[in-house]
Amino acid sequence: MSTRKERLTVTVDPAFIAAGNDAVAEGRAESLSAWVKAALAERVARERRLVALADAVSAYDERFGVLSAQELADQARADRESAIVVRG
Repeated sequence: MSTRKERLTVTVDPAFIAAGNDAVAEGRAESLSAWVKAALAERVARERRLVALADAVSAYDERFGVLSAQELADQARADRESAIVVRG
C-alpha cells in the first residue's frame, strides 16, 4: 500500500466505533484508525480471494463443463459416507 495517507470521513454504527475503541483499550490495535485500516485490508484480501475462486471455477467449467446437480448430490453423499463423525 501507499505510504501517503488520505483522510476519509465515513458514517458507521456506534457499535462499530465501540468495538474499535475496545480493541484499542485492550491493546489489540494501536488506534481506531489502525483498527479500521486492518478491517479494510481484511475486506480487500477477502474480495480478492473470492474473485480468484470465481476465476478458478470458471476455468474449471470451461475446461471440464459445469457440474450437474446430480454430480454435486453424488459427491455430497460420498463425502457423508466417508466422513468420520467426532462429537464432544
